[in-house]
Amino acid sequence: MTLLNTQDANFQNQFNELLQRGGMDMDSVSSIVSGLLQEVKEEGDRALCKHIAKFDRWSPNAGNELIISTQEMEKAFHATPQDLQNAIKTSFQRIQSFHEKQMPKSWMDYEENGTVLGQKITAVDRAGLYIPGGKAAYPSSVLMNAVPALVAGVKELVVCVPTPDKELNSLVLAAAHLCGIKKMYRVGGASAIGALAYGTETIDKCDVITGPGNIFVATAKKQVFGDVNIDMIAGPSEIGILADGQANPKYAAIDLLSQAEHDEMASSILITDSQDLADFVLMEIEQYLKVLSRTEIASKSIKSRGAIIVTKTMDEAVALMNEIAPEHLEVLTSNPYDYLPKIRHAGAIFLGEHTPEPIGDYMAGPNHTLPTGGTAKFFSPLGVDNFLKKSSIISFSKEAIQELGESTAKFAHTEGLTAHEESVRIRLK
Repeated sequence: MTLLNTQDANFQNQFNELLQRGGMDMDSVSSIVSGLLQEVKEEGDRALCKHIAKFDRWSPNAGNELIISTQEMEKAFHATPQDLQNAIKTSFQRIQSFHEKQMPKSWMDYEENGTVLGQKITAVDRAGLYIPGGKAAYPSSVLMNAVPALVAGVKELVVCVPTPDKELNSLVLAAAHLCGIKKMYRVGGASAIGALAYGTETIDKCDVITGPGNIFVATAKKQVFGDVNIDMIAGPSEIGILADGQANPKYAAIDLLSQAEHDEMASSILITDSQDLADFVLMEIEQYLKVLSRTEIASKSIKSRGAIIVTKTMDEAVALMNEIAPEHLEVLTSNPYDYLPKIRHAGAIFLGEHTPEPIGDYMAGPNHTLPTGGTAKFFSPLGVDNFLKKSSIISFSKEAIQELGESTAKFAHTEGLTAHEESVRIRLK
């Protein structure tokens, strides 16, 4: 694991390299993804079946073989042990409660001259939810994508999940049943994004696509943006930790590894003003790596993309973390709330030593689909807004257009738009 100190002569160059952690070489797969998307656009189900045979190692003969029935989902839910059922239900309820607080309201404002201005909030008709399923299956991702869409009022949810060797994860199906999913398909990768964006004989075209995935999924989402809306371009998972000398090194070490075990490309970064803490955390990481179930993945991640930065002050630590703009940010300090006003860029902020990042993945309520690779500087977590659109409302009375019509006509005349100008003037006569 890389150990840096802001007092080192070469620190800025090393830090600049760290800022490139989320870079995905989309150019290297762009032409492949474009070809896959074009085939789905032109050939529909036939292309999907061909891609599944090539990438997922099973061969559907027709689009109807891609369908996951509601009976399969219901059966999986009832076969789930009661304690896991309860956990999924609790997670659903907490996610629902949090996202209900996000819902904006339509509004109208009335002026004395009869002008009415306002904004109408409407859910999209159909949302496509991509649930990753490569190295692991994530029932929590079903909840985090479906629940805000349900809260927003989306009429129809279309779920795609990859099924290598045609294997379905029962917990993913159980979560889909709890969310009331009616349309779910055995399709993954760029092909699934193409199906959700353009539609096929079996899969309906959607208005928005949400959900994380690998580089092929991310590249596909980028390429279909404009034909449909998307939530964000998500890269490898990451965590940043701000810790002072009072932090528990065991907590910091295992929390860094909680992201490292996602995949080899995940990044885990600790910034502290305590050299002692940095040393202790390094030792704890070595101990934990001996016992983790995904030791090989976590080891590659922590050693190639993990870093500990030692600063002179905690204010310097916060400034560096704002530059990093991590997906997850834990504040393990004796006074975490004091730092909250200073934190400007992070997908989700976890305050205090009793708030580990995994609590946000599953049970807290806020969404775990978060901006990565520094994009927290301009992207937000997935939420109800991703499934809503706004329409402006404008209504002028005769008195109102008399007040503003002449100025409007002059604007139009200045821009050389004579029909615009006459459209107003004819109402002023």
